[in-house]
Amino acid sequence: MKQFKKALLCTLSLFTVCTASYADWVKQSAQQVEPKTIQLRHQIHQHPELGNMEFQTSKLVQSELKSYGIEVKTGYAKTGVVGILKGAKPGPVMALRADMDALPMQEQTGLPFASQTKAIYQGKESYVMHACGHDAHTAMLLSAAKILAQHKDKIAGTVVFLFQPAEEGGADIDNFTQGDQIGSRKMIADGALNQPKPEVIFGLHVIAGMKSGELYYKDGVILNSADQLRIRVTGQAVHGSTPWYGRDPVVASAEIINNLQTLISRRTDLSKGMGVVSIGNIQAGTAGNIIPEQVAMVGTIRSNHEDIRQTILKDLPVMVEHIGLANDVKTHVDIAQYAPVTSNNKILTESMLPTLNAVVGVQKLHRLDTNASASEDFSYYGQYMPSLFVFLGATPSTVELNKAAPNHNPNFIVDDATLKTGVETHVRFVLDYPNVAQKVQDAWLNKDQNPS
Repeated sequence: MKQFKKALLCTLSLFTVCTASYADWVKQSAQQVEPKTIQLRHQIHQHPELGNMEFQTSKLVQSELKSYGIEVKTGYAKTGVVGILKGAKPGPVMALRADMDALPMQEQTGLPFASQTKAIYQGKESYVMHACGHDAHTAMLLSAAKILAQHKDKIAGTVVFLFQPAEEGGADIDNFTQGDQIGSRKMIADGALNQPKPEVIFGLHVIAGMKSGELYYKDGVILNSADQLRIRVTGQAVHGSTPWYGRDPVVASAEIINNLQTLISRRTDLSKGMGVVSIGNIQAGTAGNIIPEQVAMVGTIRSNHEDIRQTILKDLPVMVEHIGLANDVKTHVDIAQYAPVTSNNKILTESMLPTLNAVVGVQKLHRLDTNASASEDFSYYGQYMPSLFVFLGATPSTVELNKAAPNHNPNFIVDDATLKTGVETHVRFVLDYPNVAQKVQDAWLNKDQNPS
């Protein structure tokens, strides 16, 4: 850690001139818009919308951007919004991304602006809650857009604001078979990155269990890949007292679940990284004395290394098939690829460290030793350009970090005091990147970067 801080200070000395010139007004601007940022976040939080159904949130985003004088484009990924702001000076095209969708769960925070919303998720009515901070992401990026629009004379280049739906999946589609029709993949497919075409993209995510107002980063892999798994095992139904007259899919399924773990423990090179195969849902039968005809299970596959991910994706269906044959039952496996590993470009990350430091200071800037286990479809943007994804602490000082309700929990909260930090971070990304753009792009084109 001491070596890191020493290196950072050396880097900072080379960057002082370009950051100091606007240091005061950027912080001041983030503080000035803070009440509006909080108001926007509370409004979105109180009226959450599920993936692919963010109609009111999308209208709010469009209205706000237009009021700032920012060009607005729609028609991306059903509810996605793209804002375009041309700076007064020539320079690169830079993208900032926020996700807008909420989760199908009932809020239990007791906040005065807590959600009471219900909506249809996969054909069934469900409560809806912003339990992953996308309300904060949207509000912070809107406020950053406002500041940048007010100071476009200081911008060298063009800013593309990406407000993306369905990062958590779509409420209205089969995410197994139509996963490419939502989220970042659909934004890209619909041309959100085409006119103009960004050369770099930045993302930010609030995280529970990290201190409010502090930033956390890592070069290389920062989030796991994620793939969805669905297995169907079909046997022959029979009375539970005479299993020999049928073919038991329950016993076969138990073997499958147990043996899936050997894909990690015995067939994966764990010196490269980690992998996880988890079954989270099993459905079978109607009564205790009936061996059912079919068992259905759903799970997830995670890894922080592409080689490990591909090994699991290749070997899993074969293993399931062979276990089925050994038990004289039929098997069917569906794997839906959700997101690759999210990896921060090494040169970009190193180049933007002074920016992160300018926001929070060395003491509140933390390099993560390992990647987070969750996943993000932000990873797809990083396949097209250098990308940087950082975490913003969401837990207030009054709450012990290890006791904070995690993301995707009905008690998850975001400290409003952290929002101005996210706003300032977005603004400084845009102001600072042009100073390092050539170095980053040269490295990207020459593949001189840290592989995942």
